[in-house]
Amino acid sequence: MNLSVKIAGVEFNNPVMTASGTFGSGMEYNEFIDLNKLGAVVTKGVSNVPWSGNPVPRVAETYGGMLNAIGLQNPGIDTFIKRDLSFLKDFDTRVIVNVCGKTIDDYTEVVERLNDEDRVDMLEINVSCPNVKEGAIAFGQNRDALYEITDKIKRVSKRPVIMKLSPNVTDIADMAKAAEAAGADAISLINTITGVKVDINRRSFVLANKTGGLSGPAIKPVALRMVYQCAKAVSIPIIGMGGISNAEDALEFMMVGARAIAVGAMNFHDPYTTEKVVLGIKKFMQDNKISDINDIVGCIE
Repeated sequence: MNLSVKIAGVEFNNPVMTASGTFGSGMEYNEFIDLNKLGAVVTKGVSNVPWSGNPVPRVAETYGGMLNAIGLQNPGIDTFIKRDLSFLKDFDTRVIVNVCGKTIDDYTEVVERLNDEDRVDMLEINVSCPNVKEGAIAFGQNRDALYEITDKIKRVSKRPVIMKLSPNVTDIADMAKAAEAAGADAISLINTITGVKVDINRRSFVLANKTGGLSGPAIKPVALRMVYQCAKAVSIPIIGMGGISNAEDALEFMMVGARAIAVGAMNFHDPYTTEKVVLGIKKFMQDNKISDINDIVGCIE
């Protein structure tokens, strides 16, 4: 059986990745699973300088998922290169670095720093970050802003660029088209859906930030619909994510058009999930006499 997939010229051993922000850079999960068995490790978001993140509490469990308002806490690009990329050199898996920032210059600074790092295979750009120069509206919530940041990053990057789209928009297909028009090599979706949780006894929001990003099984139908819409709207590869808990979920995303998938919130619930998904996909292919995983991509019209 062939489980390998290709995205923007980069070949992956299989289509199963980790969703940014749920897996660190693999160090925390290395004692549970063999990272070599994954198609890719997608790192936590990295910025040009250290970010302290939002005040606590910043994580809350919800029915069928979780809310988080971590605020993209990270140690910055210097520590990331020295610690995280050095760790990942020992594994036979692709490395996709998630990049975050508050201005376009923040993003491009990180991209340029990563240009000469051999261990980096692709970049995933988190456009759900607030654009501080435009009233804190996320880059991914405005078509023109998304086009501009994609274009600027593509001009300086030596690596293929994946734009990670926000679901908190009116027309996700239109945003996908903007990313493609600006030169994105691929898109990934969906990022978390904005939500809140209330503590009725304290009569206050549970999260200090009030709002947070909802992830987990509860968002899968929405994510699946958006991946399908984007697959019909653009020709560049799509990495699907949002509530994937098992191989069946992963296969649903691939059948509506995703070339690969990423497991997110379930890593907190069961750290073995990614490896189980790989094994489940293999079993499905064996049971259904499918010799090439690519044959199922977009098979549902």
